Amino acid sequence: MTFDRLFPEVHDLVTGLWEHPELGYAEHRTARVVEEFLLRHGDGLPVEHFSTTGLKVSLPSAAPADPQRRRLAVVAELDAVISPAHPDADPATGAVHACGHHTQVGIALAVFAHLVATEAWRQADIDLSFVFVPAEEFVDLAHRAELRERGEITWFGGKPEAMMLGVFDDIDAAVCLHAIGGRQDGPTIEIDCDLAGFLYKTVEFEGTASHAGLDPFSGTNAYSMATLFTTALGLGRQQLREDVLVRMNPVIPASEMTTNVVPHRVTVGTDVRSTDLDYLGEVAARVDRAAHGCAAALGGTAHITTEMGYLPFVQDRTMSGAFRDAFAEDDAITTLIEDRGAIAAAGDAGDLSFLVPTVQLSYGGFDGTIHGRDFSMIDPEHVLIAVPRLLERALLVMGRHLPDPLPRRSYAQYVDALDAITPVPAGARAALGPVESGAAARTQETR
Repeated sequence: MTFDRLFPEVHDLVTGLWEHPELGYAEHRTARVVEEFLLRHGDGLPVEHFSTTGLKVSLPSAAPADPQRRRLAVVAELDAVISPAHPDADPATGAVHACGHHTQVGIALAVFAHLVATEAWRQADIDLSFVFVPAEEFVDLAHRAELRERGEITWFGGKPEAMMLGVFDDIDAAVCLHAIGGRQDGPTIEIDCDLAGFLYKTVEFEGTASHAGLDPFSGTNAYSMATLFTTALGLGRQQLREDVLVRMNPVIPASEMTTNVVPHRVTVGTDVRSTDLDYLGEVAARVDRAAHGCAAALGGTAHITTEMGYLPFVQDRTMSGAFRDAFAEDDAITTLIEDRGAIAAAGDAGDLSFLVPTVQLSYGGFDGTIHGRDFSMIDPEHVLIAVPRLLERALLVMGRHLPDPLPRRSYAQYVDALDAITPVPAGARAALGPVESGAAARTQETR
C-alpha cells in the first residue's frame, strides 16, 4: 500500500466533504463518512464516539510493557466555516470548507490507512491515536447556545469539549493540521506559526421603541448606540499595542429592526483577539467601557455577555524538530516556512496545547484567501500524497522529539485558568471530581 494508491479514494472522500459542508456539532454526514473509512481500513480497530460527532481510533502500542511509552494524537477538524459569499457555500447555511478542514480529514485518514496497511506503526517510537473533532470554527453560536441549553454540549469549541469528556486523558502530545491560504511558490509546509487567543463579546444595546415618523422624540435608538460603539472601537485602535496582534471584528449577527420603529434593541457581537493573554483582558475591559459609555451617552443601557473563545497557541518547538528532519529527507516538498512568528488567526489548538505539548503542521496547495470567497485546493497531489507521507515520516520518530520533562496539565487546571479570565460555562466543572476542582489541581505535572 502506498499513498499514491490511496490517493483516488482519499481524494473522492475529500471532494465529497467539500460538496457537503457541515457546521460544528452537526457534522453528521462527515462523521459517518470518516467512520466508514476507519472501519474499512482499520483492521478491526474500534472507533470511539464522543460529543455529537467526534471520533477517535487508537493504534495498538508497539511496546505495551514500556512504562515510558508515550501516546500522540493526530487531530483533524470536521466542521466548515460560514462564508456565504463563496460560490460553493451551502445555500441554506452558508457553510463551506474555506478553511480547508476537509483536507485535514483526508490527510489524517491517509496516514491512518497507510500505517495500518503497512504495519509501519510497529516501527514508531511513540503510540498513535487519531482524533476527529467537531466545531473548531467559532460560528453558528445561537445553535451552540441551544445545544448547551439542552445539555448536549458544554463548550462552543470541539477540542475543549473533547478535553472535558476525557478524549485526551491518555494522550501525551498532539499534532494538529491546517491549510495555508494563498498560492505558494511550489509544494510548501509550515511549522512554528503561533496563533492568537480571543474572547467573544455579545453586547445588547437597549433603548425605547417609538414611531419613527410620528414620535421619534419619545424613542431611544439602540441602533445609534451600536453605531457609536463600533465607531468607538475603530477610534480606540490608535491606543492598542501593535506587537501583540490585537484584532476586533464587530458585527450585527441578526436584527429585528424596521424603518418605521425606533429600534429598541440591537445586538453587536465582536471577537477580541491578541497573542498576549494578559493584554487580551485589558482590551476586553476597554471594550466593556466603550459599550457602557456609548449606551449611556444616548440614554440607553448595554448588557454584556463574555464567552471565552480560545487560548493563544504557542507551538512546541522541540516537537517541530521531527518535521524539520522529515522535510530534510523529502524530495517532493520544496519549501519549509518556519519564520513567520505569530498571526492573529485563532484556533482551539491553543486550548489543547494548555494540556499537552502541541504542534501544527500547515501545508500549501491552495489558492485564494482563507475564509474568503475564492479559497480552493489547486494541488491535491501535494495535499493528499506528499503531506501525508511527510507527516507519517515525522510521526514515526516523534518520540525522540518530545520535550523532557514532558509537561502536562489537567482539565481542572484548564477550567481554573479560563475562570480567572471570564466565567466558564455552567457545566464546565461537572466532569470534575471534588479533588480535581479548584486549588488542588493548580500545580503543573510532568511525565
